[in-house]
Amino acid sequence: MTLADLTQRTSEWLRGIGPMHDVVISSRVRLARNLAGMPFLPKCDKDQKTKILEQLRDVIPNAALAKNMFYVDLESAPPADRQILVERHLISKQHAESPHPRGVAISANENIALMINEEDHLRMQVLRSGLQLNEAFEEINRIDDLLEEQVKFAFSSRFGYLTACPTNVGTGLRVSVMLHLPGLKLTGEIDKALRGAHDMHLAIRGAYGEGTDAMGDFLQISNQVTLGQTEQQIVNDFLTVVVPPILNYERTARKSLLKHNAVEIDDKIFRSRAILRDAKKISVEEAMSLLSMVRLGINLERIKDISLKEINELSLTIQPGHLQKIHDKQLDERGQDVLRAEFLQKKLFGNPR
Repeated sequence: MTLADLTQRTSEWLRGIGPMHDVVISSRVRLARNLAGMPFLPKCDKDQKTKILEQLRDVIPNAALAKNMFYVDLESAPPADRQILVERHLISKQHAESPHPRGVAISANENIALMINEEDHLRMQVLRSGLQLNEAFEEINRIDDLLEEQVKFAFSSRFGYLTACPTNVGTGLRVSVMLHLPGLKLTGEIDKALRGAHDMHLAIRGAYGEGTDAMGDFLQISNQVTLGQTEQQIVNDFLTVVVPPILNYERTARKSLLKHNAVEIDDKIFRSRAILRDAKKISVEEAMSLLSMVRLGINLERIKDISLKEINELSLTIQPGHLQKIHDKQLDERGQDVLRAEFLQKKLFGNPR
């Protein structure tokens, strides 16, 4: 398995299936861990960072976490390859851009990614399609247990797992869902829903994490505090308190649009489809916005000849790194916009140009 292989297929977590997949694109559970007896990364010199990397890189295959896992050395990987990993949500932007020794181990289906020397010595994550937080948590708990048979993590009987950032101390668990919220955006209710999330001390970010914009009406919502709660409590709160109200708000907004503004919403949906079919160049921001409307049209059963899987896949493959890797071209922004329009038309409508 190589990075080139990844660009030729869709991540399993983007299949457009799973509970609540009309609104919930994916579920992610992440654990932060540090090796006992070693400083946190900001206090490590390069030799210590190399030692951490080598120890964890050698332990992961021995732990038998998943079949056909492969490893990417991020320090030596070209920028284009690192960008692809960011676009596939397998590493963070921080992990891609850091100057020190670091790497990532990835399962063949991309549901599991283990980032070494990101903010902590080890960041484990599990992804699932739709709302599958319990399933993702069970998987990451299994991985954590297997690794703890091989290495000792920094742990305090008073505070729990010790992490570089104080907000992760305790369980070290971050739970997040990626949501598609075009109904709330179109009805002007998005700010009200997000204020409610802020009041519950949740972090709200764009599709690619901290510091990114909400392109295509996609947002990530995650917990900010891990201390004082068990892992299962955090997961249960998301499933029973956090996600259901947002799901209800979004579905109510979509019904309201159909009931009171059917012509206007159909116009937005089919105008977006027409632009995707005929445009000569499209920026990534515009393409994500247009695909968002088409995705809404599929969920509202206005569009029946395009699948959610196709839209989810295109939301990934039109990103700059993927677009250039798939076509084996290095292009400036204008060249990417022209190629993106051609690629979208071929994939969605079979237009050869």
